[in-house]
Amino acid sequence: MDQTLTVRQAPLDRGRGGRPGAAATAIFALSLATLLGAWYFQYVLGYLPCHLCLEERIPYYVIIPLSLTVAVAARTRAPRALIVIGLVVLGVAALCGAALGVYHAGVEWGLWAGPTDCTGSLSDLKSGGSLYDQLDSIRIVPCDRAAWRFLGISLAGYNALISLLMAGLAGFGLLPAKKPS
Repeated sequence: MDQTLTVRQAPLDRGRGGRPGAAATAIFALSLATLLGAWYFQYVLGYLPCHLCLEERIPYYVIIPLSLTVAVAARTRAPRALIVIGLVVLGVAALCGAALGVYHAGVEWGLWAGPTDCTGSLSDLKSGGSLYDQLDSIRIVPCDRAAWRFLGISLAGYNALISLLMAGLAGFGLLPAKKPS
């Protein structure tokens, strides 16, 4: 009698973490590309960020390492509860990023008042040179003027859209997997 063992094949994406792993990986790639793009605009193209621009980056500092952690956890089949919690936190962080982007875009469009403080750098007052020269060299970047627009949308607007997309991806990762037929 032939006693062959048949092993049921798992769906292809199960080894890659399934829907949660794919969602976390997409969030990681999108958030990393967005932050690198912001740094490109700042350090290569010379667009100095305003106070709100810098605040809009804060969710990315949470999303990037967390999404990578969730993606790895999904691929290594960590407990589903941990992956779900990670995706929920990613979704909340992305929604916070979207809210910051909408707020900043609204300030740029004059829909509401922005913060009263602006950014500027002041070098070390003890470094020499007159205080007047140091103050004269400060470049204030106003939050209510978009430095760059494409298709009528500023960087803050694109940040809001990208953040909403990331929140949607986190929600997609939370959907139950399809049952194999």
